[in-house]
Amino acid sequence: MHALVSRIRRLAPSCGPVRLVGVDGHAGSGKSTFAGRLADGLGGAPVLRLDDIASHKELFGWTGRLSSQVIGPLGRGERASYTPYDWRARAFGPPRPLPPAPVVVVEGVGAGRRALRPYLALLLWMDLPAEASWARGRARDGEEQRHFWDGWVGAERRHFADDPSRPFADLLVRECGKGYEVLPGPAGAVDPHPPFTHGDGPSAVC
Repeated sequence: MHALVSRIRRLAPSCGPVRLVGVDGHAGSGKSTFAGRLADGLGGAPVLRLDDIASHKELFGWTGRLSSQVIGPLGRGERASYTPYDWRARAFGPPRPLPPAPVVVVEGVGAGRRALRPYLALLLWMDLPAEASWARGRARDGEEQRHFWDGWVGAERRHFADDPSRPFADLLVRECGKGYEVLPGPAGAVDPHPPFTHGDGPSAVC
């Protein structure tokens, strides 16, 4: 993970003083686990999980709330405060602070959507096919969430058909054993400054 962390720390701020790093991918692709490990590698960077911004009524219609509660304040160098959604209680909870740290990781389906991309310093895509991701997510959540998943799959298909993220990813992240392989993404394929040197390539982060 050290090569990726080093690259992120060299990036210019993208939202006020903050470097926003997006981690997108299909539901069940491993975004949360990877984002947590990346945040640890960055010395405890805050992680904003888009599951806290979305809701049952707005699976993908949360752009305005994200802008007003998070993007706007961070862009002004202020402490943000958002109201995380409780998926069991079906209600938004008390405000949760989000300081303007040097790096903030934004994790969730839609982290690379067109409305958010202008504020991202880097976009990573968890490169696991949709069907494999959804199968893993269903197995993880069990029978209790079966009806939710039935509705979610269609909503996610429609979202990415209208607003794809993968074509704009700077890097692709693939699980390999107990680690990750990080490769240039579609948007970074012609980057004159490759993310890793020959001696510190994808195999070194696995």
